Amino acid sequence: MNIRLFFCSVLISVTVLGLTGCSNAKKEKKDDILTGVLQVAVDETVLPLFLEQKEVFESSYYNAKIEEHANPEVQVVNSLLNGDVAFAVLTRQLTEEEQNGFKARSLTPRIYSVAYDGIILVGNIADVDTSVNVSDILELMKGNNVKDYSLVFDNLNSSIFRYFKELGKMEKAANTYVEARAGAEAVLKEIAENKGKVGLISYNQFLSLKSSFSEKDKIRILSVVNEESGERKFIKPSQTSLATGEYPLKREIFVLNYQPNMGLGVGFSAFMTGDRGQRIVLKSGLLPYTMPGREIIVRDKIN
Repeated sequence: MNIRLFFCSVLISVTVLGLTGCSNAKKEKKDDILTGVLQVAVDETVLPLFLEQKEVFESSYYNAKIEEHANPEVQVVNSLLNGDVAFAVLTRQLTEEEQNGFKARSLTPRIYSVAYDGIILVGNIADVDTSVNVSDILELMKGNNVKDYSLVFDNLNSSIFRYFKELGKMEKAANTYVEARAGAEAVLKEIAENKGKVGLISYNQFLSLKSSFSEKDKIRILSVVNEESGERKFIKPSQTSLATGEYPLKREIFVLNYQPNMGLGVGFSAFMTGDRGQRIVLKSGLLPYTMPGREIIVRDKIN
């Protein structure tokens, strides 16, 4: 055999084997707790916190990609039940009825608490009222004219609207004093431009929007009357009032992982509930579920 032809044949064989090996390696590569793509359905009322968590997680683990789908709570739950996603961030857990399909498949979810948020009430700065009773909100939702203002929600399928329906034990709310706008920023805009209305959005959304909202001088956060302690206290949302339990419209944020295997959902959950994730919650202005520790360095001598 011609020596030149021989070497060309060997070179082609090695190249083909190398390409085949690379192809097989790609096929064999599987998702794990820090690798792959995770589809996440997110309650849009807690999207700002989620995006902060995602940004830091992806910058730390280059082989991990989080793709979020933010929607009102009803759509998020439906996407979980329909199998469109196996991982969700919500302000509630699934009901017994909603979990039946997963139980039928012997699928046990991994559910963790991440943070505490609050629902805030926003009024026009020109309105007289600076505080609100929760009972008045519920009566207005039932169609009873107890106050001279209407309620503006972010969406009638949102977790905020569901929260008050459950609080007032309502099958459905009357539309007499209730209206909805397309998201939190639209709610703030409606309140800034109109007297006699109270907007209801999440504290997380407000913290995210307050620096960029151009009409913030026309709105104010209303105090919520807390009567559970036996005395009327007028409380505004803050990390402190969430921590002490004084703010009455407090709610919990959960991650619900229905992945059947040890996939990226496990790694992302561990990140959010771990020290770094909890520091992100603290920095955002919300209350971490677990307060991150502080490192204190003690020196014998001061230079």
